[in-house]
Amino acid sequence: MNKDNYCIIMAGGIGSRFWPLSKTSRPKQFIDILGTGETMIQTTFARFEKICPRENIFIVTSSIYADLVNEQIPNLNPNQIIAEPTRRNTAPCIAYANFKIAQMNPKANIIVTPSDHFIVNEEKFIETIQLGLRASREKNALITLGIKPTYPNTGYGYIQYRTNEYLQNYSDQINKVKLFTEKPNYEMAVQFIASGDFLWNSGMFIWSLNSIDSAMKTYLNDVYSIFEGIKVHLNTPKEDAIIKNAYSFCPSISIDYGVMEKADNVYVIPSDFGWSDVGTWGAIYEVRDKDLKGNSVVGKNIMLYDTDKCVINNSSSKLIVLQGLEDYIVVNTDDVLMVCKKDQEQRIKQFVTDVEVEKGNEYL
Repeated sequence: MNKDNYCIIMAGGIGSRFWPLSKTSRPKQFIDILGTGETMIQTTFARFEKICPRENIFIVTSSIYADLVNEQIPNLNPNQIIAEPTRRNTAPCIAYANFKIAQMNPKANIIVTPSDHFIVNEEKFIETIQLGLRASREKNALITLGIKPTYPNTGYGYIQYRTNEYLQNYSDQINKVKLFTEKPNYEMAVQFIASGDFLWNSGMFIWSLNSIDSAMKTYLNDVYSIFEGIKVHLNTPKEDAIIKNAYSFCPSISIDYGVMEKADNVYVIPSDFGWSDVGTWGAIYEVRDKDLKGNSVVGKNIMLYDTDKCVINNSSSKLIVLQGLEDYIVVNTDDVLMVCKKDQEQRIKQFVTDVEVEKGNEYL
């Protein structure tokens, strides 16, 4: 295993679209939301242990989740948990991790990944990551993984790539990126699929430390300069206090918008290993096992009658009896029962807001 391989796992989200199972105190990445016996962050960490030395895997999370990380992934070195004092999107969290890694190994080759993705074919996934790592070691390239789309999904961003322009020595494997685009409407998504040169944006990146350092210095200097100015305090007892002050000056900006959409050395690996960002209950329904009636059920004490194509989660000991439902989301916890039509799940974020206004934070 290459000692220069590093991984940054981003695990700071609050997962409000999975309320009431996902709550501020224990969000989606710390829950066994797929019913596999492992939480999503545990599965992600184990996946990258096959690619990077264990001590080279860093988890960037909110300071309020540092104890959860230690609980779910024991025996980490203290510096492997990078605790952000406040959320500032992906660019500052990547910059923070980069500067810490730079002090340990300036030759680092880095994978950046969210903590909560679902991968079907792990062997093929690892082969794809190894391809990207090899290319990023050899070339000054910022590489992202694009997923070959299987249907016109409106919940993902898309990447358009140049079908006949490749990273040198990687023909038919790594293509030059033409543009990034935000989540489209359905009609536009249909056009993207029909064109044959669009991919889903996975939010996973591979680059050498030198390549991303140079790009952030050029295209996102307001973030880069903040961490450049405090780097002597990183990995020291002063780090926590210095970081709290630094983050108060950091803009909230994504690495996609801040760097990837601007740089001219951005490439994509068109990938097909079975992927979902499991960002919604509907996405969970697609990847979880189902019974003969098409119901995706996780939990005990659940009895179903004339119920079809539902997502059902019971994390309490309460007996749940359902009759006559079709295409619903039913989530029961110790203190909340939510029933919502699957095609209306975008309203869950509004439910969370309304609960906060009317009931306070007790149920969040």
